[in-house]
Amino acid sequence: MTAGARGRPRLVLASASPRRLELLARIGLVPDRVDPADIDEAPKRSERPEPYVQRIAAAKAAAVAARHPGAVVLAADTTVAVGTRILGKAETEAEAHAFLALLSGRRHRVLTAVTVIDAQGRARHRLDRTVVAVKRLTPAEVAAHLQSGEWRGKAGGYAIQGRFEAHVRFLSGSFSGVMGLPLAVVAPLLAAAGIVPGDG
Repeated sequence: MTAGARGRPRLVLASASPRRLELLARIGLVPDRVDPADIDEAPKRSERPEPYVQRIAAAKAAAVAARHPGAVVLAADTTVAVGTRILGKAETEAEAHAFLALLSGRRHRVLTAVTVIDAQGRARHRLDRTVVAVKRLTPAEVAAHLQSGEWRGKAGGYAIQGRFEAHVRFLSGSFSGVMGLPLAVVAPLLAAAGIVPGDG
């Protein structure tokens, strides 16, 4: 077993997301290593949102754990679901515009799957579900959001912690889960793997 801070197992975050680093810091944790997984994240044909996001989180964790034996690996994946439709990371302005048209004036689900693989190679999985309701967006609001650039690389084309929060009229669930790492889920998973929040 490789040791990290204060003799605990090393913690490897399988994500390049600065938001996930920021969220871990909120509970007093700094990963010993950040090593993003490089996997195909395309949904399978007819794959539903919940199985999809769980599959991707597990695959990310497995890929990174293979490179860091004896470490604890934390992986997560977030997607936005409108019915059975998966809204992944917006890659173009046209795609972000289409996402906003779908989200405007209705509720959607934000799903964040978390996988933790402990130092002995045991995997634990959890799925966080949050319901978000968006006000009806005006053309000017859509244009301003697209101009801000905050949609780039974001599931559903928005970041809840950014300007888009002004358009959220209701949220039931985990705010940190919508950001990409549900802390109420992550903290006990890491504790079960020997990494207690607040231990550095």
